Amino acid sequence: MNRSDTIPPDLILAMREARNIVVFTGAGVSAESGIPTFRDALTGFWQRFDAEDLATPEAFARDPELVWGWYEWRRMLVRRTLPNPAHLAIAAWVRSVPRFTLVTQNVDDLHERAGSSGVLHLHGSLHAARCVACGLAHLFPAEIPQEPEGGRRLCPPCCAQCGGLIRPGVVWFGESLPPDVLDAAFAAARACDLLIAIGTSGLVQPAASIPLLAKRSEARLLQVNPMATALDADCDWSLRGAAGVILPRLLASV
Repeated sequence: MNRSDTIPPDLILAMREARNIVVFTGAGVSAESGIPTFRDALTGFWQRFDAEDLATPEAFARDPELVWGWYEWRRMLVRRTLPNPAHLAIAAWVRSVPRFTLVTQNVDDLHERAGSSGVLHLHGSLHAARCVACGLAHLFPAEIPQEPEGGRRLCPPCCAQCGGLIRPGVVWFGESLPPDVLDAAFAAARACDLLIAIGTSGLVQPAASIPLLAKRSEARLLQVNPMATALDADCDWSLRGAAGVILPRLLASV
């Protein structure tokens, strides 16, 4: 297992020779910018709730004001954070590779704000929404939302097309991933010659199958993570440490 200050020569060679790279990011990348993960305890008003109990279609149907207020709180946290050096390195890397695909499990927009485009968001986005009745898409304004006052409950907006409630544009527990995004991620994994998994536990399916699909298609697999994960046994290289430290060093080596 390699420390963050040790980049194997064969990895440097593989990165330089790669012509089709997939970068696959998880919550650990955003956590380095200060965004809480689902494993982190909620704070303030929200500490009395379990995140997994709020992130379901049933919870929204039961109490849409509570769920909408929580997602506005999460969106506020995201808009008050900045991309970290890992996000910036990933955005810069695309200029040195003929084909580059960025797939993320994160629902924030830090990759985009760092300069990445065409990001495949497997679990949707906090910054998009849709009508529960007709499916009309709705985008949020770019400004930082204000934390809901009082009980932190907030009435969700209504659809301009049919009057139905607008729901957050994330994938909730019990829902399927968007098939077009998942298909694009699978296709990219099958076609790449190097996949870099960053800050992901490798446990959440079906997203966790993406690195393994690349491996079965004879791609090399690099993992960047401060701790051991379910991907360890399948990786060609595992670099232990913070993505914000390791990614800029990897980019400088290309």
